[in-house]
Amino acid sequence: MATAVLPCWKHSFKGCDPNGGLPHQCHKLLQFPAHGRQRNSPVRARSEGKRITTAISDINRCSRQEILIGTHSRRMILLLTASLPVMSVQNDLQFFTSNDKFNVHATEVEEAEGEIIKTEIRKVLAKAKAAGLLRLVFHDAGTFNMAKNTGGMNGSIIYELDRPANAGLDRSVKVLEKVKAALDVIMQVSWADLIALAGVEALALCGGPNIRIKLGRQDTKSPDPDGELPEESLNASGLKECFQRKGFSVQELVALSGAHTLGNKGFGNPTNFDNSYFQILLERPWMKASKGNEMATMIGLPSDHALVEDDECLRQCFCRWITTYANDQNKFFDDFAKAYDKLVNSGVHWRTL
Repeated sequence: MATAVLPCWKHSFKGCDPNGGLPHQCHKLLQFPAHGRQRNSPVRARSEGKRITTAISDINRCSRQEILIGTHSRRMILLLTASLPVMSVQNDLQFFTSNDKFNVHATEVEEAEGEIIKTEIRKVLAKAKAAGLLRLVFHDAGTFNMAKNTGGMNGSIIYELDRPANAGLDRSVKVLEKVKAALDVIMQVSWADLIALAGVEALALCGGPNIRIKLGRQDTKSPDPDGELPEESLNASGLKECFQRKGFSVQELVALSGAHTLGNKGFGNPTNFDNSYFQILLERPWMKASKGNEMATMIGLPSDHALVEDDECLRQCFCRWITTYANDQNKFFDDFAKAYDKLVNSGVHWRTL
């Protein structure tokens, strides 16, 4: 057996020997099958036809590049021993005991962590819940104000459920509370990451674009300033100004508005994510309501109607993008995916190693 030495997670950086060593009592031995008869050599886990059932995160290093397991060590150890078989390592995975580089790519670790979270989300996700989860994403990230550097995707929504604009979102939070409780047993996941990934999974389940997002968002411990979400009664000019404060262009505003295709707003199948929102906007059915078809007046929000009714709409190119997306679903999916990624990165304070 070859032996790799990792320091005990109970000891901090202060336990490091200034010459690069570690106190004897800190060492824990991890044993792996060695290649050949060589002893006390770096351990290699080769990926020849094998899958590694581990996810590794939050690795702290001391100044001499010792591999130390710091404040998030419980998470790392549990992931090493209890995670799902989600990561296939393409390169050799090596553990070293001294100043050699720890050869694990951060992207592989992040992907593995993301798969664990998404697996738990899928256990509670259903198409009927997709619209609520996507709305949860928009209302958490939508508090961002670029000039004031406040709000954004930070999990503050859990402190803001009593606000009128967030009515009904408590049901979506309860769905994700089950996921978070299951994940907290093996790893730490922020509300911000969980909500952002729940939106990704909701979109995929309903036939929308497959979106890859970065993980590592940190949660806030207090609510964001009120009054930053776009109001349902805004006209086209007001929508543009609101989204500009968050750093979004007219095109991104229109693309993100396409999320209203999900849910009970009247834009096509409520559980299918497609470009029907834009097709129906161009038809303006709420303006053609007649006796026996009064429900047509209930389609969409006033802010949806403004995109194709307001004179400002023509001057600000809203209609051009609405027409583009109505005729080209692939273009809509591509632009929505980019805008979604930008949305869930708004105002984020990222976790550091």
